[in-house]
Amino acid sequence: MKKFIKNYRSTLILLGAVILGAAVGAVWGPGAAVLNPFGTLFLNLMLVIIVPLIFVTISLGIAKMQRPKRLGKIMGSIVAVIIATSLVAVLCGVLATASVELVSPADGAEIRSRLETGAETAEPESISFLERTVNTLTVGDFSSILTRGNLLALIVFSIMIGAAINASGKKAEPVVKVLDATSTVLFNFIKFTMYYAPFGLACYMAGLVGAFGGEIALGYAKTFAVYLAVSLAFFFVAYSAYALIAGGRRGFFAFWKNVLPAAVTAVATCSSAASIPVNITAAKKMGVSDDIAETIIPLGTNLHKDGSIIGSVFKVLFLACLFGVRVNSGGGLAQVLLVSLVATLLVMAVPIGGGTISEMMIITMMGFPVAALPILTIIATIIDPPATMLNVVGNTSSALLAARLVDGKKWMDAQAAAEPLEAEAL
Repeated sequence: MKKFIKNYRSTLILLGAVILGAAVGAVWGPGAAVLNPFGTLFLNLMLVIIVPLIFVTISLGIAKMQRPKRLGKIMGSIVAVIIATSLVAVLCGVLATASVELVSPADGAEIRSRLETGAETAEPESISFLERTVNTLTVGDFSSILTRGNLLALIVFSIMIGAAINASGKKAEPVVKVLDATSTVLFNFIKFTMYYAPFGLACYMAGLVGAFGGEIALGYAKTFAVYLAVSLAFFFVAYSAYALIAGGRRGFFAFWKNVLPAAVTAVATCSSAASIPVNITAAKKMGVSDDIAETIIPLGTNLHKDGSIIGSVFKVLFLACLFGVRVNSGGGLAQVLLVSLVATLLVMAVPIGGGTISEMMIITMMGFPVAALPILTIIATIIDPPATMLNVVGNTSSALLAARLVDGKKWMDAQAAAEPLEAEAL
């Protein structure tokens, strides 16, 4: 029990703060608006770190990349598996929730009015698709890239800088050291901010519920219940299918025999990184070769996130319901798919703050006000355990699929020859 409390301490504190804030708002009513400045303070602390966080963490992650074993074939297979399974995850998330009203739109107009107060709006420009794409991915002035309005351009810039540092070899080592030290500083800034997070989120929630009633609080509870149901269905159905595709009945039984320790570790720690050792061990016991297991699982921790992708769908749809945006048409669903994929997959090699960056990208790409960020922070907090489980186990199943692509149909035989799976059952 002590270990459980220790592992979940931060999450429990945040959840407790959110519940307390909702209760204060429900009891106090409109008077809870006096707490809004404290919630705004938390929002500002989160927003001010976005740009340097994206640049430093992505550039540093790419600058430190090393060539893995069997680079060409393994990396090609990993990319193919990540893309395919990510598409499956986002499609499942959309199909399971597109018709679900996560939060009542009754208060949408009032909430939108509150969040958009003082926000600048611009008329859409009549430009071509290619021009819009170029303007999204690049900027013509360095100062423009240092704003939250150009996040995709900032990510592209960070990737190119990281690649340039990597290609420069030893000459760029001083730059890597500076970026490494800066990332430590940013990490400590975020750590200090998160000390304030419980109070800030409690005040934000109190003001929100006090102004608009309990509907939004019920929306969070409904979101968690629906997400839990979808994640469990995905866990048992999708990963069983992947195991069967990778290794037939033998792969299916090997997967379910060995995957539970990784799944339990993920739920217990709410950390994909903390689950890497046990996850690599589980993959090897399933018959995955060392070089594949030791490549795809650490890499997948940053690049492959089934639970986060499905979570992004929930965040988009939650805000869509909240702001009265219809997404049940073909174009609307396509936008949800694109935003959810981009907001998750492009936040790669980001060891800290990746969730906040992803949420900021959702807000930017959907055209919602930045003041909605704490709403997504609360959603991320309540779905964290099942989302982490899907992220971790998704990497395990991806290792099976990559092994099938790299080593062929009989990929399990090499490992089984040394340590037969049948003997492990004895």
